[in-house]
Amino acid sequence: MKTICIIGTLDTKGKEFGFLKELIEARGFQTFCINTGVFEPLFTADVSNAQVAAAVGMDIQEIVAKNDRALATETISRGLEVLLPQLHAEGKFDAVLSAGGSGGTSMAAPAMRALPIGVPKMIISTMASGNVSQYIDTSDLIMIPSIVDVEGLNDISRKIFTNAVNALCGMVHFPHHIEKDGRPLLAATMFGVTTPCIKTAKEYLEAQGYDVLVFHATGAGGKSMEALIEAGFIKGVLDITTTEWCDELVGGVLSAGPHRLEAAGRKGIPQVVSVGALDMVNFGPKETLPKEYAQRLLYPHNPTVTLMRTTAEELTRIGTVIAEKLNKAQGKTTLILPLKGLSAIDVQGAPFYDAEADAALFSTLREKLTNKVELVEMDNAINDDAFALAAAQKLIELLG
Repeated sequence: MKTICIIGTLDTKGKEFGFLKELIEARGFQTFCINTGVFEPLFTADVSNAQVAAAVGMDIQEIVAKNDRALATETISRGLEVLLPQLHAEGKFDAVLSAGGSGGTSMAAPAMRALPIGVPKMIISTMASGNVSQYIDTSDLIMIPSIVDVEGLNDISRKIFTNAVNALCGMVHFPHHIEKDGRPLLAATMFGVTTPCIKTAKEYLEAQGYDVLVFHATGAGGKSMEALIEAGFIKGVLDITTTEWCDELVGGVLSAGPHRLEAAGRKGIPQVVSVGALDMVNFGPKETLPKEYAQRLLYPHNPTVTLMRTTAEELTRIGTVIAEKLNKAQGKTTLILPLKGLSAIDVQGAPFYDAEADAALFSTLREKLTNKVELVEMDNAINDDAFALAAAQKLIELLG
């Protein structure tokens, strides 16, 4: 019989979690409960709060005595993050469910993110609106808006809880196992302005017997790719579109954080990297731009996205960081430069064409890269077929 893990504060919300437990068991599943509350639970859990705290060397009674909510939340969260993957590896459960406000969500989310991709994981949360990246990050965690507070049972909360349980039980009842077909899995990064390049490269790589996962370089895309590389899914990387570094260093809205371009190098897998869309920083609607950028060269990509052209000074900084990241790579690494344009709108006659700014990027990379990184320069724009095919062929060469 399949088992669903329930994570919850069984002291303050024992009635609500008891209802979830009954719903799950009424559908023919077993439950496995973990108590993340600090005080006495309303019903006995399979894993106590003391066991959760002990996973990080803490004593729950000492925490109770200090009466420090922040300490308790932080300890339980850390302990759960250690314990939950261990329990899953031991076969204790097949899916996991939690519910709560900001506190309950922040305790459960890190532990759920630590579970493998594909394990059904869900939180019914008051925080499930707006920016939820701090909870989901690069995981496949599902957040269900609770509509009303997760406090007490009423017509609305019962309906939301029931819908959530039905959805989770459906995932468990109809599992999908990732079946490997023997084709090596590659990753590629794309933006709207580098789409022709990636489409051509992808078609070529797939014709040669590879499967290609394409990641949209919107911050979340870059982070997701790095996470899958770290998890060991990816055998090679065609990192054509490194534009997320523009947002990280200049202050745009699509940053992938300071660890972009690290995972492939750390894992030692072959990577072909380029400078796709480094001609732009991403912002929201034009009225949301920082005032200091009002006089810069701007391009309305669509009503919700405004692009700002990078300068020579900014590209010098960006090139320096990219070189630093690639120089640390433990595997075969090639940087391939499109000397005639970094994107669809950075070619002669296009809105962002700036040969001087691009030259600053190229010269920085030539200067900063060590001999560990192969540097290839092509007299093409990034979306030229010749460039795309050369990048794909180089990756196959590095894969051996």
